[in-house]
This record gives sequence, C-alpha cells and structure tokens, in this order.
Amino acid sequence: MKLSGKQPAEKMTHFQAPRATYRSRPYDIHNLYVSLKQWRIFHAVIDCGGFAEAAKCLHLSQSTISYTVSKLQDQLGTALLRIEGRKAMLTPEGRALLDRSRHVLKEAIELETFAKNLGQGWGGEVRLVVDHNFPPQLLMQALSRFSRLGRGATHVKLSEVATLHTEDVLRDLTVDLAISERVPLGFLGEPLVEIEYVPVVHAAHPLLQLGRDVTATDLAEHVQIGIGHSNERERGVQGSPKQLRRWMMSSVDTVVEAVTEGLGYAWLPEHRARSWLDKGALVRLPLGDKRPHKGNLYLVHGRPWAATPAACRLAEVLRSLSTEPASEESLHSLRAPL
Repeated sequence: MKLSGKQPAEKMTHFQAPRATYRSRPYDIHNLYVSLKQWRIFHAVIDCGGFAEAAKCLHLSQSTISYTVSKLQDQLGTALLRIEGRKAMLTPEGRALLDRSRHVLKEAIELETFAKNLGQGWGGEVRLVVDHNFPPQLLMQALSRFSRLGRGATHVKLSEVATLHTEDVLRDLTVDLAISERVPLGFLGEPLVEIEYVPVVHAAHPLLQLGRDVTATDLAEHVQIGIGHSNERERGVQGSPKQLRRWMMSSVDTVVEAVTEGLGYAWLPEHRARSWLDKGALVRLPLGDKRPHKGNLYLVHGRPWAATPAACRLAEVLRSLSTEPASEESLHSLRAPL
C-alpha cells in the first residue's frame, strides 16, 4: 500500500474549521498594548492631584510616574493630560478614558478577589429555602453579613415558601439549607429561633364584643384564617378542640386582608403582626392567663454529605445572628431557644 502525501479533502476541512473559529475571537486578533498597571498609575495622578503626589502614594519615583503616563499616551495615540502651569489637567479624551478605565480596573480587582475567594472555599451558589414565618429582618441581616464575608463571591438562591413542606423541598438534592418548623426523618436539624404566635381579629369582630377573655370554646365557634393546606397541623390555645372551620390562604398578606374584612381570626407570628397591630388594623385577642402558642424554626442541612464551605458559612451566620442580643432587641419578641 502506498502512502500519499496528500490528505483527504474532508480531513483538511476538519482541521481548518477550528482555525476559522479561533481567528474570530476579538481577544485573539487585537493586541493589547496598555497594561492595568499603566491605568492604575494614570488614576493615581488624577486622584492624588499630580505626579509627585502619585509617586508618594504608590511608592515609586516621580520619573517612573511621568514615563508611564507618557508611554500610555503614546500607545493610545491620544493626549490624556495637558500641562497648565504646574498642574496636569485632563483633556476631554482623557476624561472619557478615565471613566471607562475605572470600570476596567474595578472589574480586574473583583476578578482577582473572586479567584482568591474560590481558593478559600467561597464561590458558587448556595440554595436556601425559608419558611414564611422566619423573620424577614433577621434573614436580610444574615444575607448582608454573608455577602460581606464572601465579598460577593458566592450567590444565594433564596426561596421563601408560604407553607414549607420540608420533606418535599429536601427531596431536591440541590437544596443546601432549609429553615422549617419540622426536621424530616433522616436529616440534620438544629433549633434556630423561637416564634410567638398571637391571635388577631378586626376591631369589630364578635369575639371582641364578648367583654371578657376568649376561651377555646369561643374560638371554635368562629372561622380561623390560616396559611397552607387544610391538612396542616392545628394551631390554637392549648387544649382547644380541633378547628372545624378553617379557611386556608397562601400568604400572610392574604390572611391579613381576610381578617380585616371580618371573615375570622388568625394566629400570626408576632413579628409579622406587629405593624398591623400598631396601626390599629388588627387587634390582639385577650387570652387571659393562657400562654400563647410558640414554636421553633429549625435550620436543616439539605445535603450534609456534600456540604459546601459556603453553605456551612451561611449556616454559621444564621446560627450566630439568632443568638445575638442585638437581634432580640430589634425583633422584640424573638429569642433563640435554650
């Protein structure tokens, strides 16, 4: 068999195709003449007020500063500065390039920070599912602190569920953390915060016309407005009979609308009901010496066998905020369970 020095036509096409794709990329066909260091020195001259001041700030000689700016202008083919007396003033072109180059330098710094954070276990995405009863203020404080710690390297995908069925949510193995009233069998959970639920009605509701403390029997005679599905656990005064007349809504706002229309009473988290109570839109039912309903919210680890460092750090932030005295003051009735 003779070996031919020529390649088949189809193979030549196969090897040529990547070259066409390669040449089509802008960063391959355009040479970069200006470095980030040059832009940094140019910024220092403007921000510090001159060549001598920039040299002191950057710990470089003044001649180095002058040479770098001069070479920058030559490479760009544009005058960035003009000398007026002893001061260097920006030209219109210099001002336009200054603004654009600030964004470039900022992106470069953020890219390096992101790379360093990735090496330290930050980065990627954390999926957090939160029960609607979890205090929004505490949640925002946690996300803010987590963002500062990670310097924006990690993204949080947050889902706030009106009635959290943790078992269903955690079947999705991409969920890192969940905050729920229940810890499903086979998952790790820890008490996070204790929530106090208060009974509220409209000021004109018949329960307030009784002129005395409300009993469990009184509540059983009226419609209870709740959140979730009809098979959810009954919530009421200890020892109360099962509520036979329940209207289930999908959100706290809808529950409040129903209560303000006089359709019934509702048990709401105190931290969510507080603003409506202060405005007088809702009134707290008198229970006498009966203890209000309280419940815990738990932090559940969705996939502890593959927990990312970022998810662990977010869990630490949530755990620490729930036990800080400052959080108690800002959230009034909230307190971490013992």
